[in-house]
Amino acid sequence: MTSRVEHTDVGAYALGLLEEDDRHAFEAHLLGCAPCRAELSDLSGMASVLSGIGPVEDYGAPSPEPVIDLLQRKKRTDRKTRRGTFVIGMAAAVTLVAGGLTIGTQLSADDVPQMAQAHGSHMGPAEQFYADGKPIEGTGVDGVTGGLVVESKAWGTHAALKLAGVKGPLECELVSVGKSGDRRVMTGWSVPPAGYGVPGSPDPLYMHGGSATPLKDIDHFEVVTSAGKKLLNIHA
Repeated sequence: MTSRVEHTDVGAYALGLLEEDDRHAFEAHLLGCAPCRAELSDLSGMASVLSGIGPVEDYGAPSPEPVIDLLQRKKRTDRKTRRGTFVIGMAAAVTLVAGGLTIGTQLSADDVPQMAQAHGSHMGPAEQFYADGKPIEGTGVDGVTGGLVVESKAWGTHAALKLAGVKGPLECELVSVGKSGDRRVMTGWSVPPAGYGVPGSPDPLYMHGGSATPLKDIDHFEVVTSAGKKLLNIHA
Protein backbone atom coordinates (compact mmCIF):
# COMPACT_ATOMS: atom_id res chain seq x y z
CA MET A 1 0.00 0.00 0.00
CA THR A 2 3.03 2.28 0.03
CA SER A 3 2.44 2.87 -3.69
CA ARG A 4 -1.33 3.34 -3.42
CA VAL A 5 -4.07 3.09 -0.82
CA GLU A 6 -6.69 0.36 -1.25
CA HIS A 7 -10.13 0.22 0.37
CA THR A 8 -9.53 -3.46 1.11
CA ASP A 9 -6.83 -2.49 3.63
CA VAL A 10 -9.47 -1.49 6.19
CA GLY A 11 -9.59 -5.07 7.51
CA ALA A 12 -5.83 -5.31 7.91
CA TYR A 13 -5.77 -1.88 9.57
CA ALA A 14 -8.51 -2.87 12.05
CA LEU A 15 -6.43 -5.87 13.14
CA GLY A 16 -3.21 -3.86 13.39
CA LEU A 17 -1.53 -5.84 10.60
CA LEU A 18 -0.26 -2.96 8.47
CA GLU A 19 3.36 -1.93 8.59
CA GLU A 20 4.10 1.58 9.85
CA ASP A 21 4.31 3.30 6.44
CA ASP A 22 1.15 1.55 5.24
CA ARG A 23 -0.65 2.40 8.47
CA HIS A 24 0.15 6.12 8.20
CA ALA A 25 -0.92 6.16 4.55
CA PHE A 26 -4.20 4.42 5.34
CA GLU A 27 -4.96 6.78 8.25
CA ALA A 28 -4.57 9.69 5.82
CA HIS A 29 -6.91 7.87 3.41
CA LEU A 30 -9.52 7.41 6.17
CA LEU A 31 -9.89 11.17 6.63
CA GLY A 32 -11.44 11.49 3.18
CA CYS A 33 -13.20 8.13 2.80
CA ALA A 34 -16.54 7.77 4.57
CA PRO A 35 -17.14 4.13 3.40
CA CYS A 36 -13.81 3.03 4.88
CA ARG A 37 -14.56 4.83 8.14
CA ALA A 38 -17.94 3.11 8.35
CA GLU A 39 -16.40 -0.32 7.65
CA LEU A 40 -13.66 0.34 10.20
CA SER A 41 -16.32 1.16 12.79
CA ASP A 42 -17.84 -2.29 12.23
CA LEU A 43 -14.47 -4.07 12.48
CA SER A 44 -12.92 -2.08 15.34
CA GLY A 45 -12.35 -4.16 18.43
CA MET A 46 -11.85 -7.41 16.53
CA ALA A 47 -8.08 -7.32 17.18
CA SER A 48 -8.62 -7.53 20.94
CA VAL A 49 -11.14 -10.36 20.51
CA LEU A 50 -8.84 -12.35 18.24
CA SER A 51 -5.86 -11.71 20.52
CA GLY A 52 -7.80 -13.29 23.38
CA ILE A 53 -8.37 -16.56 21.55
CA GLY A 54 -6.08 -19.50 22.10
CA PRO A 55 -3.82 -21.10 19.48
CA VAL A 56 -5.02 -22.27 16.09
CA GLU A 57 -3.68 -25.46 14.63
CA ASP A 58 -1.65 -24.51 11.57
CA TYR A 59 -0.57 -27.81 10.06
CA GLY A 60 2.27 -26.17 8.18
CA ALA A 61 3.80 -24.83 11.39
CA PRO A 62 5.79 -26.70 14.06
CA SER A 63 3.38 -25.57 16.84
CA PRO A 64 -0.04 -23.91 17.20
CA GLU A 65 -0.17 -20.12 16.93
CA PRO A 66 -2.58 -17.58 18.41
CA VAL A 67 -5.17 -16.42 15.87
CA ILE A 68 -3.84 -12.87 15.59
CA ASP A 69 -0.25 -14.11 15.08
CA LEU A 70 -1.38 -16.49 12.38
CA LEU A 71 -3.20 -13.66 10.57
CA GLN A 72 -0.14 -11.42 10.84
CA ARG A 73 2.07 -14.12 9.32
CA LYS A 74 -0.47 -14.70 6.56
CA LYS A 75 -0.65 -10.96 5.86
CA ARG A 76 3.10 -10.75 5.33
CA THR A 77 2.92 -13.63 2.88
CA ASP A 78 -0.11 -12.31 0.99
CA ARG A 79 1.45 -8.86 0.57
CA LYS A 80 3.75 -10.54 -1.92
CA THR A 81 0.86 -12.03 -3.88
CA ARG A 82 -2.74 -10.78 -3.82
CA ARG A 83 -4.04 -8.34 -1.23
CA GLY A 84 -7.64 -9.48 -1.71
CA THR A 85 -6.87 -13.08 -0.73
CA PHE A 86 -5.93 -12.01 2.77
CA VAL A 87 -8.95 -9.76 3.19
CA ILE A 88 -11.34 -12.58 2.29
CA GLY A 89 -9.57 -14.91 4.71
CA MET A 90 -9.55 -12.26 7.44
CA ALA A 91 -13.25 -11.55 6.95
CA ALA A 92 -14.01 -15.25 7.23
CA ALA A 93 -12.00 -15.48 10.45
CA VAL A 94 -13.80 -12.48 11.91
CA THR A 95 -17.18 -13.96 10.95
CA LEU A 96 -16.35 -17.30 12.54
CA VAL A 97 -15.18 -15.71 15.77
CA ALA A 98 -18.13 -13.32 15.97
CA GLY A 99 -20.52 -16.20 15.37
CA GLY A 100 -18.99 -18.29 18.13
CA LEU A 101 -17.45 -20.89 15.79
CA THR A 102 -13.92 -22.00 16.66
CA ILE A 103 -12.75 -24.28 13.88
CA GLY A 104 -9.22 -25.42 14.66
CA THR A 105 -9.19 -23.22 17.79
CA GLN A 106 -8.42 -24.36 21.32
CA LEU A 107 -10.26 -22.37 24.00
CA SER A 108 -9.33 -22.71 27.62
CA ALA A 109 -11.84 -22.19 30.44
CA ASP A 110 -10.33 -18.73 31.01
CA ASP A 111 -10.91 -17.73 27.38
CA VAL A 112 -14.69 -18.19 27.45
CA PRO A 113 -15.48 -15.44 30.00
CA GLN A 114 -13.13 -13.10 28.15
CA MET A 115 -15.02 -13.61 24.88
CA ALA A 116 -18.39 -13.37 26.61
CA GLN A 117 -17.35 -10.06 28.14
CA ALA A 118 -16.22 -8.79 24.74
CA HIS A 119 -19.58 -9.59 23.13
CA GLY A 120 -21.97 -9.42 26.06
CA SER A 121 -22.77 -5.72 25.90
CA HIS A 122 -23.77 -5.86 22.20
CA MET A 123 -22.40 -2.33 21.81
CA GLY A 124 -20.79 -1.29 18.57
CA PRO A 125 -17.37 0.41 18.73
CA ALA A 126 -18.80 3.92 18.34
CA GLU A 127 -21.44 3.33 21.03
CA GLN A 128 -18.85 1.84 23.39
CA PHE A 129 -16.48 4.76 22.88
CA TYR A 130 -19.34 7.18 23.54
CA ALA A 131 -20.44 5.30 26.68
CA ASP A 132 -16.91 5.23 28.08
CA GLY A 133 -16.25 8.93 27.41
CA LYS A 134 -17.50 12.28 28.63
CA PRO A 135 -20.17 13.40 26.17
CA ILE A 136 -20.51 17.04 25.15
CA GLU A 137 -24.22 17.65 24.75
CA GLY A 138 -25.33 19.48 21.64
CA THR A 139 -28.12 21.95 20.94
CA GLY A 140 -30.57 20.66 18.34
CA VAL A 141 -33.56 21.89 16.36
CA ASP A 142 -36.98 20.31 15.73
CA GLY A 143 -36.56 17.77 18.53
CA VAL A 144 -33.09 16.59 17.47
CA THR A 145 -30.78 15.70 20.38
CA GLY A 146 -27.30 14.27 20.67
CA GLY A 147 -23.73 14.83 21.63
CA LEU A 148 -20.09 13.99 20.99
CA VAL A 149 -17.22 12.30 22.75
CA VAL A 150 -13.96 13.63 21.33
CA GLU A 151 -10.29 12.83 21.69
CA SER A 152 -7.10 14.30 20.33
CA LYS A 153 -5.06 12.15 17.95
CA ALA A 154 -1.67 12.58 16.32
CA TRP A 155 -3.47 12.89 12.98
CA GLY A 156 -6.20 15.28 14.22
CA THR A 157 -9.46 14.70 16.11
CA HIS A 158 -11.46 11.54 16.63
CA ALA A 159 -15.15 11.76 17.63
CA ALA A 160 -18.09 9.49 18.38
CA LEU A 161 -21.53 10.95 17.69
CA LYS A 162 -24.87 10.07 19.28
CA LEU A 163 -27.90 11.36 17.39
CA ALA A 164 -31.62 10.99 18.15
CA GLY A 165 -34.93 12.62 17.34
CA VAL A 166 -34.32 12.65 13.60
CA LYS A 167 -36.53 11.21 10.84
CA GLY A 168 -35.63 10.50 7.23
CA PRO A 169 -35.09 10.18 4.49
CA LEU A 170 -32.11 12.48 4.94
CA GLU A 171 -28.43 12.60 4.11
CA CYS A 172 -26.34 14.06 6.91
CA GLU A 173 -22.75 14.93 7.73
CA LEU A 174 -20.79 15.58 10.90
CA VAL A 175 -18.59 18.63 10.32
CA SER A 176 -15.78 20.12 12.40
CA VAL A 177 -15.56 23.92 12.28
CA GLY A 178 -12.15 25.32 13.10
CA LYS A 179 -11.47 28.54 14.99
CA SER A 180 -10.22 29.92 11.67
CA GLY A 181 -13.57 29.04 10.06
CA ASP A 182 -12.34 26.04 8.06
CA ARG A 183 -14.91 23.24 7.75
CA ARG A 184 -14.04 19.55 7.47
CA VAL A 185 -16.47 16.68 6.92
CA MET A 186 -15.77 14.02 9.54
CA THR A 187 -18.29 11.39 8.38
CA GLY A 188 -21.56 11.10 6.47
CA TRP A 189 -24.60 8.82 6.52
CA SER A 190 -28.19 8.35 5.36
CA VAL A 191 -31.16 8.48 7.73
CA PRO A 192 -33.83 5.94 6.74
CA PRO A 193 -37.49 7.01 6.73
CA ALA A 194 -38.05 5.44 10.17
CA GLY A 195 -35.34 7.64 11.64
CA TYR A 196 -33.34 7.31 14.86
CA GLY A 197 -34.44 7.90 18.43
CA VAL A 198 -38.09 8.49 17.54
CA PRO A 199 -41.35 6.60 18.23
CA GLY A 200 -41.27 3.31 16.37
CA SER A 201 -37.49 3.52 16.00
CA PRO A 202 -36.20 4.30 19.50
CA ASP A 203 -32.53 3.45 19.08
CA PRO A 204 -30.24 6.44 18.53
CA LEU A 205 -27.56 6.50 15.87
CA TYR A 206 -23.89 6.13 16.85
CA MET A 207 -21.18 7.05 14.37
CA HIS A 208 -17.39 7.47 14.35
CA GLY A 209 -15.76 10.42 12.60
CA GLY A 210 -12.34 11.96 12.09
CA SER A 211 -11.02 15.43 11.29
CA ALA A 212 -7.51 16.47 10.31
CA THR A 213 -7.96 19.64 12.38
CA PRO A 214 -6.34 19.33 15.84
CA LEU A 215 -8.86 19.37 18.68
CA LYS A 216 -7.33 22.53 20.15
CA ASP A 217 -8.05 24.35 16.87
CA ILE A 218 -11.72 23.31 16.63
CA ASP A 219 -14.39 25.79 17.69
CA HIS A 220 -17.45 23.55 17.36
CA PHE A 221 -19.05 20.65 15.53
CA GLU A 222 -22.22 20.56 13.44
CA VAL A 223 -24.59 17.90 12.15
CA VAL A 224 -25.99 19.22 8.88
CA THR A 225 -28.19 17.84 6.12
CA SER A 226 -27.19 17.68 2.47
CA ALA A 227 -29.52 20.66 1.94
CA GLY A 228 -27.47 22.70 4.41
CA LYS A 229 -29.87 22.64 7.37
CA LYS A 230 -28.12 22.53 10.75
CA LEU A 231 -29.65 19.83 12.97
CA LEU A 232 -27.22 19.85 15.90
CA ASN A 233 -24.51 22.18 17.19
CA ILE A 234 -21.84 20.98 19.64
CA HIS A 235 -19.22 23.31 21.12
CA ALA A 236 -15.75 21.83 21.54
